[in-house]
Amino acid sequence: MITIYHNPRCSKSRQTLEILQSEKVLEILQSEKVDLNIVLYLETPIDKPTLTSLLAKLNMAPREIIRRTESEFKENKLGAPEVTDEQLINAMIQYPKLIERPIVVSDNKAVIGRPPENVREIM
Repeated sequence: MITIYHNPRCSKSRQTLEILQSEKVLEILQSEKVDLNIVLYLETPIDKPTLTSLLAKLNMAPREIIRRTESEFKENKLGAPEVTDEQLINAMIQYPKLIERPIVVSDNKAVIGRPPENVREIM
């Protein structure tokens, strides 16, 4: 199973999904009996265990996948040095658009699709 945490309004997320849905990739996935799971994470928010698991698979800290340009980041002063990882995780759960996108997961590996070609690393 390959899962993409997707935001259709994001161009990088759309480009990454296009790579995953390309004829050649779909042919490979089908031959290996691998399903493509698309999670619209703004509609179906990620829970804390899932976000923690994604961070582990990405081998990244919360500060590395939080979107600093979003108003919620600035309004909640999440860039302050005293903000803990736990607080950042809780903020990303409360405001899912703070999560960098897209995130693509295959087995125990994950990548952020920035640039979209990163998805090829886990296929």
